[in-house]
Amino acid sequence: MSSPSTAPPAAAAVPGRRIAAWWQAAPFTAVFVLFFLIPLALIAMVSFWDFNEYELLPGFTFKNYVAIFDGCANLADACTTLRTYYSTLKFSLLVWLITLVLGFAVAYFLAFHVRSAGMQTLLFVLCTVPFWTSNVIRMISWVPLLGRNGLVNQTLMELHLVEQPIEWLLFSDFSVVLAFVHLYTMFMIVPIFNSMMRIDRSLLEAASDSGASGWQTLWNVIVPLSRTGILIGSIFVITIVMGDFVTIGVMGGQQIASVGKIIQVQTSYLQFPLAAANAVILLAIVLMIIWGLTRLVDIRKEL
Repeated sequence: MSSPSTAPPAAAAVPGRRIAAWWQAAPFTAVFVLFFLIPLALIAMVSFWDFNEYELLPGFTFKNYVAIFDGCANLADACTTLRTYYSTLKFSLLVWLITLVLGFAVAYFLAFHVRSAGMQTLLFVLCTVPFWTSNVIRMISWVPLLGRNGLVNQTLMELHLVEQPIEWLLFSDFSVVLAFVHLYTMFMIVPIFNSMMRIDRSLLEAASDSGASGWQTLWNVIVPLSRTGILIGSIFVITIVMGDFVTIGVMGGQQIASVGKIIQVQTSYLQFPLAAANAVILLAIVLMIIWGLTRLVDIRKEL
């Protein structure tokens, strides 16, 4: 009788493979540490430094954080910092909501109403055409349309819909939100479309056979199965808008404040510790928002 064969050792127990796995992860770890963790640590360190008109003064002080919230003790009258963060969160929420609706609608149309894979690819490429140009160029393109003497106002006046130009079309909250939606809707379309393409079409047929209406199928089947894409797109949009300062500066006519704009102004005046403290606070708020979103969906499990 032949002796029973010995089972091969598990792959994880082989020393050579374990070492190889560490070597494979080493380059990615080095990039992550060098370009992410070290810069964040430097920003956090500088936020506790002091400074004057001429130089940075290494040390440890909470002076910068105290200066940021100066005047915020009286909650009845919101200080400049709280008003700025409120404005930033307001833009993030509005842009997130609009891009979510538009992105979900476009992704739904491409995934379920366009049957041909070639046509899906063509329409998807058409959605990316605006991204072939610079963000600044796409922002500036709204100025001749929305300005006081722009195309929109001239058309409305020629049609006698208004008697004088509409002032709030440009350099206002409206123009800022419009530019944000124009720039970042694609960041919502792509992950939602990817999630929808992974949905088993037999589930939709089963819902239809069970008597579910189109809206019921959409709400009870498609939306839950697309939540991973919705979450990823939401993280993209919210984090980008929270830290943006170029769009608000250009489309707001330098009249609308945001946290990113304050940090940019402080760095331009060489107030690096104060800007670093603002960046740390902004990062903490963004991480809390992301943490709250990831509590709704386990991305690692879904992917």
